[in-house]
Amino acid sequence: MLTVETRHAVHADHAKGMDTDTLRRHFLSEGMFRAGEIRLVYTHYDRFTIGAAVPDGGKLILDKVEETRTDTFLERREMGIVNVGETGQVSAGGDSWTLERGDVLYLGRGAGAVTFEGQGRFYLTSAPAHATFPNRLITINDAVKVEMGEAATSNKRIINQFIHPLVMESCQLVLGYTQLVDGSVWNTMPAHVHDRRMEAYLYWGMDDASRVMHFMGEPQETRHMVVANEEAILSPPWSIHSGAGIGGYTFIWAMAGDNVDYTDMDFVQPGELR
Repeated sequence: MLTVETRHAVHADHAKGMDTDTLRRHFLSEGMFRAGEIRLVYTHYDRFTIGAAVPDGGKLILDKVEETRTDTFLERREMGIVNVGETGQVSAGGDSWTLERGDVLYLGRGAGAVTFEGQGRFYLTSAPAHATFPNRLITINDAVKVEMGEAATSNKRIINQFIHPLVMESCQLVLGYTQLVDGSVWNTMPAHVHDRRMEAYLYWGMDDASRVMHFMGEPQETRHMVVANEEAILSPPWSIHSGAGIGGYTFIWAMAGDNVDYTDMDFVQPGELR
């Protein structure tokens, strides 16, 4: 079963007047991980798409998606897949890969129909692509690791870069995930914006009682949303994207836009936030 939801881009001026329910409706994606289903959120932020496939021991196939008006979803797109569940298999273009928890699979433009099997819980990210690059399975051992933050400021974390220029080549998709060190709660603080790229966050690895207070908005007009496990945030280019968690968590970040320069960001110090 395939379900596709379309999200239109929101201007910063519009976001200023949103109440909690309206903010969540535009910027938070809930309920993507449903057993036996593929659920996609097709956005008008750089035509970026997020979603999930949960085969639940069976088989799911992602092929034609009407919203793209192409014969197959990946005809003019690339895709990054992260397994946040147990062992699962992904097949495309005559090849098959086994993904353990935390593994990332990149599928290049024109990979064809994609099949998901096993007990994996697959988080999907996709962006339009102008060229074709090789499919590649990237394990945690292949990722580039960057340690940032300090325990004293509660933001010590390890950034794992997977679909990233230091690891592999892609068109515009950049993806990785950040793990908080025990005792730290803050992610992406100091905050930043990058007007040249949008970004999406998926929070995962949380227990049922845990939540992340995710902060968004223009630096002088911040808002917050309370986010649970396996829920995703759409972050417009004009918005900060930062959060503090109750209990441990990991978040998957994925970006698309004008460049693949991970360091292309405009920092906002805590004293500048409102």
